[in-house]
Amino acid sequence: MRFSAGLLVIFLLSVADVTAAPLKIVTFGTSLTARGGWQASLEEGLERCLRRAVDIAIVAKSGATTEWGLSSVERVITEKPDIVLVEFYANDAALNRWMSVSRSRGNFSTILERLKTGLPDARIYMMVMNPMSGLRGAIRPFLSSYISAHRSVAAERSVAIIDHSNGWLMLPAEELSTAIPDGAHPVASTAAKVMVPTIIKAIAGTCAE
Repeated sequence: MRFSAGLLVIFLLSVADVTAAPLKIVTFGTSLTARGGWQASLEEGLERCLRRAVDIAIVAKSGATTEWGLSSVERVITEKPDIVLVEFYANDAALNRWMSVSRSRGNFSTILERLKTGLPDARIYMMVMNPMSGLRGAIRPFLSSYISAHRSVAAERSVAIIDHSNGWLMLPAEELSTAIPDGAHPVASTAAKVMVPTIIKAIAGTCAE
């Protein structure tokens, strides 16, 4: 049986897709990551886009601050990811945590330093998550200052930023209220709709699905 050159190329590409190691991603952060529910959609979307298996692990904890992040960096490194998506500013900004912007900034800088040292070939992204409102927003009156501090650290450490702010702002006010019913934690389906396309674009560029 004879194969044309075109069929041979297609065959070789299909074998490469099957045998390539999965793209390993660790999502690292707070309840916005631990309870986010957007990872499954991200995994599926990236697999379609990249035509490659994707494996997403979650290293996150509800109520976590950068202090917890510092103690958990080794768990991320042990996963040996190709990509790390990290977010930690939200709980640092809560008044009941008593954490200054400068301390949060210093902790986040150390987290990124350790990640870059332990994972020299990994792509690391800082993520700006969803807006907060109601009581959960009220106890974070200086949230924007913490976001700015973490942005600054990311820039200093040459870490790319994935900012979901515009995606959330595009939702009508009534829909936004429904999407984030407790003022802090988005419904998983809406989180996936808003966030996943932005993450895929950052990681893989424009996909022709």
